[in-house]
Amino acid sequence: MKQTILALCLASAGLAAHAGGFRLESPEIRPHGTIANEQVFNGFGCSGGNVSPALEWKNPPKDARSFAVLVHDPDAPTGGSGWWHWLVINLPATTTALPLGAGKSDGAALPTGAMQINTDFGGPGWGGPCPPVGDKPHRYHFTVHALKVDKLEVPPGASAALVGFLVNANSLGKATLTGKYGRSK
Repeated sequence: MKQTILALCLASAGLAAHAGGFRLESPEIRPHGTIANEQVFNGFGCSGGNVSPALEWKNPPKDARSFAVLVHDPDAPTGGSGWWHWLVINLPATTTALPLGAGKSDGAALPTGAMQINTDFGGPGWGGPCPPVGDKPHRYHFTVHALKVDKLEVPPGASAALVGFLVNANSLGKATLTGKYGRSK
């Protein structure tokens, strides 16, 4: 029993040490800073540019075979499910960044083989922040996952929840950047 606990502690310590090096950054979003109007959705009463921010990740697990980027608002008033703003899977292991505007719905600015999943706006591609007027600023979690598989096999029309489940089931590690956005009018 003591050996098992010791082994688990050592394994956890190794994961924690590695996880601390894996990080996600963006020139458009400061950690816990306000997301700019350029990234805000254009619709539902919002009039932003709806341009996905540039993202860059550093020090991922060495045995990563692909990456996935998920953007989620846990504060959306949806009865607990939050709101999916962007899901990109099957990013090749050589990918370390996505440029500004990579989230176009046609996927043309993404690396070959990458695939976008329908967001809660109803289609693929970046859908920027647009919380209800008067809500406290919402948190937007940008998370890159290093995956242990070359490609996630997802059925046509897969939901964001299913893809999130598959990403988490195959994740070797993740790095998250959180931005905030709110509307007073």
